[in-house]
Amino acid sequence: MSVQTATSRDEIPEEISAINLVDTRTYLEHDMDAYWRRLRADHPLYWHPPVDGTPGFWVVSRYADVMALYRDNQRLTSEKGNVLVTLLAGGDSAAGQMLAVTDGRRHKDLRNVMLKAFSPRALSKVAELVRVNARRMIADAVRRGEGDFASEVASVIPLTTVGGLLGVPVKDHSYLLGLTKSSLSSDEADQAPEEAFLARNEILLYFSDLVAERRADPQDDVISTLTASEIDGVPLTDQDIVFNCYSLILGGDETSRLTMIDSLYTLSREPEQWKRLKEGSVTLESATEEALRWATPAMNFGRTALVDIEMAGGTIKAGDVVTLWNTSANRDESVFDDPYVLDLGRSPNKHITFGYGPHFCLGAYLARVEVKEMLDAMRTFSDGIELTGEPRRIHSNLMAGMSTLPVRFRPDEAGLATADD
Repeated sequence: MSVQTATSRDEIPEEISAINLVDTRTYLEHDMDAYWRRLRADHPLYWHPPVDGTPGFWVVSRYADVMALYRDNQRLTSEKGNVLVTLLAGGDSAAGQMLAVTDGRRHKDLRNVMLKAFSPRALSKVAELVRVNARRMIADAVRRGEGDFASEVASVIPLTTVGGLLGVPVKDHSYLLGLTKSSLSSDEADQAPEEAFLARNEILLYFSDLVAERRADPQDDVISTLTASEIDGVPLTDQDIVFNCYSLILGGDETSRLTMIDSLYTLSREPEQWKRLKEGSVTLESATEEALRWATPAMNFGRTALVDIEMAGGTIKAGDVVTLWNTSANRDESVFDDPYVLDLGRSPNKHITFGYGPHFCLGAYLARVEVKEMLDAMRTFSDGIELTGEPRRIHSNLMAGMSTLPVRFRPDEAGLATADD
């Protein structure tokens, strides 16, 4: 077990040591902004003690340190897992096959294969589809006047996008959405870990069947591209493809969906920022980047140390689990002016919502397009948003956000008249 050298455990104040980052309830019951401010200031390399039979792990909270470790694929590895649930369980069964938990040359080769599947030609077609879908769904939602933005809009756009890319039939989208929600987060506080495990297995089984179908009858989609791909003359196996489809469907859904929901929630409470967006005094690009920074839906990712690493006055020992907290880094006062203020015109805005370095999110382009088109459609078709009830927050130690957002829209009739253009 590691011994904390940066600060002796006896010196850790109770308001820090009492916070259990493994427990999903923590993020709903505590002032996490205050917690992260304290860690950045006083305990930038913090040893989180073992809890409930799980091993302890390092918590890295400062932007510069998080960035440095994201870049470091020599002294750290992702192949023992990259999220708490697998890191603390001792490993990830997809290591060496799924891009997110593969390192070295295999990672580079696999990423190049995936990038071919996400070619500019494919993405340009998808970007136009996103625009059409966003305008249609948001115009319909505004005309209805009231509804749950989370389920009626934000849950549909991302899965339609990534599902279309992969070749998932539209009839299966809602089924996969339910599975992706259960696998990484939950609407319920008491979801058993077994339910998340079963949901992840169901996703893998679903894509196993779809890969078999595409091998027999190729289509114009990512799965078909992958079935025809090779690395060093060796075709990708079904398992290689299934694991990466699993990663794409989860990543392609969660980040965009949760950022969209958070954006509407925050803009309903920030009339001056809504006004800036509506009037066009900020660009859609800067508004999109700030929405992504503000929401930071993936709170953390993790690595395992391969060698001893000295940083922030402490020593990470070989074999230790290290967690990198995007949610803290994106509020680091040394990098972002007034980080706890939503500023849609913020520039520069070098957030790390998509990670950094060799494992930078493959779907970052799509996520940006989806959030941008949602914001554009909202400012075109609506004159304002107000909450009609309390949103429901998800339970997760990985993702942050809301699963419901009851709202009322004020229609912009002139804008709605252009909805079919």
